Amino acid sequence: MGAFEIHGGKPLKGELIPQGAKNEALQVLCAVLMTSEKVTISNIPDIIDVNKLINLLQAMGVKVEKIEKGTYNFKAAKIDLEYLKTEDFTKRASGLRGSIMIIGPLLARFGKAYMPKPGGDKIGRRRLDTHFEGFTYLGAKFNFDPKTYFYTVEAKKLVGTYIHLDEASVTGTANIVMAAVLAKGETTIYNAACEPYLQQLCKMLNSMGAKITGIGSNMLKIKGVKELGGCYHRILPDMIEIGSFIGLAAMTRSEITIKDVSYPDLGIIPSIFRKLGIKMELKGDDLYIPAQDSYEIEKFIDGSILNVSDAPWPGFTPDLLSIVLVTAIQAKGSVLIHQKMFESRLFFTDKLIDMGAQIILCDPHRAVVIGMNHEHRLRGISMTSPDIRAGVSLLIAALSAEGKSTIHNIEQIDRGYENIDVRLNNLGADIRRIG
Repeated sequence: MGAFEIHGGKPLKGELIPQGAKNEALQVLCAVLMTSEKVTISNIPDIIDVNKLINLLQAMGVKVEKIEKGTYNFKAAKIDLEYLKTEDFTKRASGLRGSIMIIGPLLARFGKAYMPKPGGDKIGRRRLDTHFEGFTYLGAKFNFDPKTYFYTVEAKKLVGTYIHLDEASVTGTANIVMAAVLAKGETTIYNAACEPYLQQLCKMLNSMGAKITGIGSNMLKIKGVKELGGCYHRILPDMIEIGSFIGLAAMTRSEITIKDVSYPDLGIIPSIFRKLGIKMELKGDDLYIPAQDSYEIEKFIDGSILNVSDAPWPGFTPDLLSIVLVTAIQAKGSVLIHQKMFESRLFFTDKLIDMGAQIILCDPHRAVVIGMNHEHRLRGISMTSPDIRAGVSLLIAALSAEGKSTIHNIEQIDRGYENIDVRLNNLGADIRRIG
């Protein structure tokens, strides 16, 4: 298992181009199963999770052609449904959480789908009830085998209906939308997720011939069609990577320009980092972050401590709370980080405390960060990355720290960030891939 050796304390300078959005890629790649015609997708990030999904699609019978870096043609004319019952499918699908979103397309187009319990980050409970309840509302029969951890859904025909989701699950909404697109009649999905990733999926499906309205709201209306055609689709830049780079610039006192950020799709993200005292300037569609010797956390109007918490879109994405937490370490002032959606995501703070950060972990969901205003440097240590976002947070801490740090289990980082060591080294970082 590989590791990063980081020699910190070096300010960075230069331009970064964000990769395509990982979370969008996992959705739109599953959507290629909706049609037998050619689908072209560009700005696909070259990361482990996405490559695993592309390989899974190939194993299922999808013809995949790489046109150039980040651009692929997909043609799902012949899908081997018997493959879904093999050990190879079980192994591939269970190693990737994004594989859950092949169920909606398979159910809609072929009337049946099988899925082992999917993998992914160990960040707490990530239930799948919303997905399968949605399918049953549309008329599918659902079965779960607790011995093999295998899910099965089948339907002779799907029929549109009114669905009020019990939670605004992004992947759950995506799965149900893809199933409903080919259902007979009209489907209404209320309390739908409305993240930019989901908006992009809906726009892609519409370009394939679907009839989805209400995109960007929490109420989607879908008029079923008989079949979908091919399309071209370009993936948005990754908002989580953009947020990571903003935090990195502040922590390392670096001057960084993030290119082509698709600013309207960043939502509240820039505002939250500004509340930490981080200055930034929008130049066209590029985000310029100047080098700052100090950045001060705002307080609420009544003088109370700032509280940053996650929420479904248009709230603040949970994927960036780890980044906000680590960025606050060298701010002036204090902040309460409240991770509402996952109960295991803040446990990596013990490693930051070992580095010298002043953090109080109140419980699995809340941590108070007392900023050090760059008066005390973090110290380099050896640590292990528990998940994608914590891994990059530890990398940011290591880049700001004094001395050498080693981060083990960097496959977690590679799952979500494309060549992060090479790209940051080009700006002046000292990151060495070992092992």
